[in-house]
Amino acid sequence: MTTAHTVAAIELVRSHSLTTLVQRELERQILSGELTPGTKLSEADVADQLSVSRGPVREAFRALEESGLVRLEKNRGVFVRQIPLEEADEIYELRAVLDTFVGQRVAARADADAVRELRGLVARMERASARNDVDGFLEANLAFHDRLVELAGNAKLLTTYRRLVNELRLFRRASLAQGGALPTSTREHRQIVERIAARDIEGAGRALHDHVVASRERMRKASSTPSRINGRKAR
Repeated sequence: MTTAHTVAAIELVRSHSLTTLVQRELERQILSGELTPGTKLSEADVADQLSVSRGPVREAFRALEESGLVRLEKNRGVFVRQIPLEEADEIYELRAVLDTFVGQRVAARADADAVRELRGLVARMERASARNDVDGFLEANLAFHDRLVELAGNAKLLTTYRRLVNELRLFRRASLAQGGALPTSTREHRQIVERIAARDIEGAGRALHDHVVASRERMRKASSTPSRINGRKAR
């Protein structure tokens, strides 16, 4: 390889590494609430803040758009996505369907090591719940569901699922901050794992479906919106 090719290869690796770092930092700022929905992001300002060139920032913006966290508007710029409640509700409905499939599939496939790993993630949720650590709980919660979808063994589903989860993360943090939500959610996750461990295919699917429906209700409550299921007011 010539010197020119070597330099080009090193620059490519460096650029991709910087893009990943920029993307992760912007994800952190968005998901922690430092960058609120609707905020306009300036390529030049982000580059200056993170001491990088504008190329990695531009690539990070594209990756964040693909993951559902920002939107790119022609001739206007890049904005942190603002998910309306109605759209969040639709995402939860879709997740309920997907998670039913995931629960059934994992219950049919999971081995003892997988069950042990899932129980470990629930234990992390329990510890975070005991400390009322919403951020720690959310991190373990997200890792639990992501691992479930990985165990389902469908790469297309995993890509779709991760985008949906990203779009809901700010809503989910607000709903988990409600009083009593952490212990309740932890119990739901424990029940999911027990159904999987028992190889109860229908029960695991139902437990995951019910958990998503309950999460949707917590989101609605956090948003101070009257609760409705399938168009009917909940009783």
